[in-house]
Amino acid sequence: MADINVTPMVDVMLVLLVIFIIAAPFMAPAIQLDLPQTRASALPDKGEAVHIAFDAKGVLYWEKQALSMAELETRLAALAQQNSQAELQLRADKATRYEIIAQVMAAAQAQGLAKISFATENKLQKK
Repeated sequence: MADINVTPMVDVMLVLLVIFIIAAPFMAPAIQLDLPQTRASALPDKGEAVHIAFDAKGVLYWEKQALSMAELETRLAALAQQNSQAELQLRADKATRYEIIAQVMAAAQAQGLAKISFATENKLQKK
């Protein structure tokens, strides 16, 4: 009588488990932010916005890359030369000082970038 050999199936499952364990940290967002909650509905994401994030300590991130205020001003100037109608999406942790946000907005407006939006977390969806 023929017996079913489960050893190959166990080997495959262990390999898949190892792959999942290695890949799981890359699935989480790189910058952990505690966004303010609102009742506003989400607007469709056009995918063309430049994402600038601020963590609770006030560190600036341009598309997940940390940088200083001087580097940010340089990148904003380059962005304004390429596309003066570019949109900036600001993602600020709710513990971020408003002073830092105001400095970034002033730097963007000084370069002629006027399309600035803020990202929030929908209070109705989070439970």
